[in-house]
Amino acid sequence: MIKRDDVLYLEYLKKSEYTGSHQGMRYRLEGVMVGEEKKLRAIVWPEPLNFFKTKEELKQSEDFSFSEDGITDAVAWMNDRLFDMRK
Repeated sequence: MIKRDDVLYLEYLKKSEYTGSHQGMRYRLEGVMVGEEKKLRAIVWPEPLNFFKTKEELKQSEDFSFSEDGITDAVAWMNDRLFDMRK
């Protein structure tokens, strides 16, 4: 299970994306503009390829508020996707 402590802080995400992997699933968190609002986008995909080499149809994404609560929500969503990938 991915934990909140596994993801870097909001200040880091303001400047750069964060990537990681856990039990066969890769993930990426990044700040994106949706209209005029900054959001936190979580993207997951199966290993072994990196973000740029993976086909778009294998990626799943969801947007969250760009806040500490958004990071917590994104981690919970990624854990749900991890559970789904293991079925």
